[in-house]
Amino acid sequence: MTVDTTARLAGLRDRMRAQGVDLVVLAPSAHMDWLVGFHPLLCERPCLLLVGPEREAFLMPALNAEGSRESTAIPFHVWADDVGPVEAFAAALADVGSNSASHVVLDETMRIDFAALVLDALPWARRSFTDDTLSYLRMRKDHREYAALKMNALLADRAMQAGFAALRPGMTEKQLAAIIFDHFASEGARPDFAVVAAGSNGAFPHHHTGDRVLAEGDAVVIDIGGTKGGFPSDITRMAVVGRPPEGYGQIHTIVERAVQAALKAARPGVLARDVDAAARKVITDAGYGEYFVHRTGHGMGIGGHEPPYITATSDTVLAEGMVFSIEPGIYIPGRFGLRLEDIVILREDGPEILSSLPRDVHVVAE
Repeated sequence: MTVDTTARLAGLRDRMRAQGVDLVVLAPSAHMDWLVGFHPLLCERPCLLLVGPEREAFLMPALNAEGSRESTAIPFHVWADDVGPVEAFAAALADVGSNSASHVVLDETMRIDFAALVLDALPWARRSFTDDTLSYLRMRKDHREYAALKMNALLADRAMQAGFAALRPGMTEKQLAAIIFDHFASEGARPDFAVVAAGSNGAFPHHHTGDRVLAEGDAVVIDIGGTKGGFPSDITRMAVVGRPPEGYGQIHTIVERAVQAALKAARPGVLARDVDAAARKVITDAGYGEYFVHRTGHGMGIGGHEPPYITATSDTVLAEGMVFSIEPGIYIPGRFGLRLEDIVILREDGPEILSSLPRDVHVVAE
């Protein structure tokens, strides 16, 4: 997707001024992708984008320079292996007007040796991460981002339906995952993951899809995602092979009520932890609180997991345009797990679900 780098740099500088930040330093990452539309190859050679009060520049390894020039007009300060990056980094700092910066924001995803290069050059500077600058901006999606995420959500719906159509007793978790992957690929998407967790494996929220054979009475957690056009998808639905295990229907109802409670709580101005609390209260009041072992949701944009995080401790104030998952679950060791996940975008009057696939359990006839 085309990025309006000029507008995004201007927005970042507005936030920098508001937060008293003199310099933002990014490594090749989703942050860099969002800001300038690409990132050079990440390796052990320091490669950094420096954004100062009025100018920006790259610290660029010589091996990356020629290929990266095709993607950006931002000035390069190139360094070679026989010289090292220290002098080129000092020149880049001077170029962007930040060689005496007193408040530096570091990309929290960068390698520690990249960060050391920055901190050694500015030992007096106050240091923070991107929460109040770049991450703050990334959380609020524009219409183009929404359209890309919506398209991917509907694609994931179809991949899930392909999995439902193929699901039969006697097939393995891996075989079902392969069918879902094939559907993503058939629509030009990169398959990212397919967690297929049958029976007792469903009690592990991050189960590694394996060779377990799907059998009569299995409840099956199916959590899938793919990427197309630089944006991901993420959806979890449930299937049951034949007759559901004892108690399944009651627990599905409880988890669905938790989803509904979170949807009702999610409004602009509400704290993220209050959305988590709404979902958690439903499950706890039903007697299954100890079996809800993860957060209620995570943000999504060009990254599959990014702020805002819908956790019991998050003080993030939700705002219109934020995109995040709502995915409460109950996991009963030795029996089964049950999770229902949708991605939503927050509107003025509440969340809009990007998927169109109902959260009803898919039952495979005996």
